[in-house]
Amino acid sequence: MEIILIILFLLAIVLFTISFFIKDPYKELREELDQFSMQQLQEVYQIKKKLRILEEELLVTDLDQPSPMSSISPREKNDIHDIIKNQVWSLSKQGIPIEQIAKQSSLKVKDVQAIIMEFSFKGNK
Repeated sequence: MEIILIILFLLAIVLFTISFFIKDPYKELREELDQFSMQQLQEVYQIKKKLRILEEELLVTDLDQPSPMSSISPREKNDIHDIIKNQVWSLSKQGIPIEQIAKQSSLKVKDVQAIIMEFSFKGNK
């Protein structure tokens, strides 16, 4: 019985020391995943950078052309967020009446009409 315990103890020590020299099978996988994540982050950064440049170019060209929303003061135009504008446009494409859209978006009827005119003017029909 004592011999079995000694053999098991020695086997445990041998296996323990061998475990330090065995290569981690998941190490390469982790490194590849890290590299892939970094590559994805870099690509997203590049896309955002290009998108920002395009938005700036579009903003410059939009300032050169007269807009149907010119009747709205600049302060009012900036107060309406792009998400709300997109929602108004989406609702109008669904055939919902302007009054109901104004009620849902908490905007004035004239603002809703101006947003719809702006999107129509940009060719988003």
